[in-house]
Amino acid sequence: MATIQFRPINGIFQCPSVSPLVQITSVHRNVTAQAQATASRTQRIMESISISGEVGGAGGAYSYNALTRLDEIWSRICSAQTVMPETQKVVTNIPDVSSHSDLAEKAVDRFDLVVCGGTLGIFIATALSTKGLKVGVVERNILKGREQEWNISRKELLELVEVGVLLEDDIKESTAVKFNPNRCGFEGKGEIWVEDILNLGVSPVKLIEIVKKRFLSLGGVIFEGYSLSSICTYEDAVVLQLTEGKILRSRLIIDAMGNFSPVVKQIRCGRKPDGVCLVVGSCARGFNDNSSSDVIYSSSSIKKVGDTEVQYFWEAFPAGSGPTDRTTYMFTYVEPQPGSPALEELLEDYWDLMQEYQGVVLDDLEILRVMFGIFPTYRDREYECIIALQFGDASGIQSPVSFGGFGSLTRHLSRLSTGIYEAITHDFLDSYSLSLLNPYMPNLSASWLFQRAMSAKPYANVPPDFINELLFVNFQCMQRMGDPVLRPFLQDVIQFGPLAKTLGLVMLTKPQILPSIFKQVGFPVLLDWFGHFFMLGYYTFLSTFADPVIRQFLDAFPSKMRYEWKRRIEAWKYGAGLDYKL
Repeated sequence: MATIQFRPINGIFQCPSVSPLVQITSVHRNVTAQAQATASRTQRIMESISISGEVGGAGGAYSYNALTRLDEIWSRICSAQTVMPETQKVVTNIPDVSSHSDLAEKAVDRFDLVVCGGTLGIFIATALSTKGLKVGVVERNILKGREQEWNISRKELLELVEVGVLLEDDIKESTAVKFNPNRCGFEGKGEIWVEDILNLGVSPVKLIEIVKKRFLSLGGVIFEGYSLSSICTYEDAVVLQLTEGKILRSRLIIDAMGNFSPVVKQIRCGRKPDGVCLVVGSCARGFNDNSSSDVIYSSSSIKKVGDTEVQYFWEAFPAGSGPTDRTTYMFTYVEPQPGSPALEELLEDYWDLMQEYQGVVLDDLEILRVMFGIFPTYRDREYECIIALQFGDASGIQSPVSFGGFGSLTRHLSRLSTGIYEAITHDFLDSYSLSLLNPYMPNLSASWLFQRAMSAKPYANVPPDFINELLFVNFQCMQRMGDPVLRPFLQDVIQFGPLAKTLGLVMLTKPQILPSIFKQVGFPVLLDWFGHFFMLGYYTFLSTFADPVIRQFLDAFPSKMRYEWKRRIEAWKYGAGLDYKL
């Protein structure tokens, strides 16, 4: 009998009489099995999902490779000292020089306004096109919305109707799902239920398609597949050079390129964010109890992830893709420093904790999408306006509590579109005039304290459930004072009266919590916050009493003075949260 000899190849015993194809196949299967064995649960889940058509904008990417890339960016932010290395210089200012240069003269396409970043930028572009301006939009991808819904209230969507971006019928067409009631839950403490708060799931795919068609019908131009290379600002024009060689000339640029806009990085000189909201989540099929939503749900105690302690919070919404489809987000606030958890680490926690939170078994669910994001926030939202106005997430005017730009976009779109139109038509395009469109707003600066209070602070020497207790006490007090206090806060509007009433009631009903607040937040942050709180009251006074007096004389002012006072009056109103009506 012939003897068959076996020899190891790549650690696997192979028979020389077996065909090479079989040997290669066996080796491949072995390598694949080894890779699967070493891959994280997150990687295995994400690589098992079919990914089609990732898009730009926050939450538009779902692949494991995209997660890895974002974690690399996050790691670089954490490892930096105070300034991010290798800040790219995108903008070159050439003052007192006419645009009649070789580069400017090569610009074939000329606009009143160019918007860089289309996902949110298409909204401001359309609002200004309805006013008769010639507007162009530059988008490095195909301009379309992500698959995952935006959660918002109908009241906020009506703001888009008021500025002419949508028709009321468009709201119905783009709404994928409606649900009520909405819960604010505090594990082991209690629950508060409300109606019509973030209770619509709007399809970004349909919504952006509608707005895009309207923009094009108004004469707007979209440059899809183009990336920004550089911007040169002259005395009388701004010239954009795109990486594909196309040159655009405009009177003004709007930067809607998101949290990691290269223009904002240059303006901030690469400064690290003061805080970051890390978000992970998924949309899955198989939830039988799927009629209500969670606006916020806080777990009872702080958890250690790697070298950092974190406090997890949750949101959950029915999804429009099916009756048992549900989206759950887990988020936490951290300071960017070495040892901060990676998004993949948070996802590993998410798979376990989500089952307990939603009362489901992971193996019984079909994971449709995995979401993740990094949302930086700054205590100081003011910066020099060198040539571009910031819009959406790039503007930094979003609340650190909601961390998203779409809701903020709807509230500020009327103010911004009116101001930008006046600046362009009257040629008020100097740095000072443009800075009035992105003013100091004390209600947004005051909200920084909420993020700090919701962040786990090392060595604070507070009980593990302190954050949960603090939130429950505040929400309980707001509920006792009714909708005029509770509803604005739930829609990210901070007002002086409701805030003062809430703080007063908390101090009366739970005075023993005050020492822990000082330990958690820190005296310097509280001192800084009281300055913004005072300004919030001052802006409320100005908007209530000075605004009506000044408005009587606006028409008699010279055009430049009228423009400036209009912007100040808007800053008082929006900075005090008085633009919000129940």
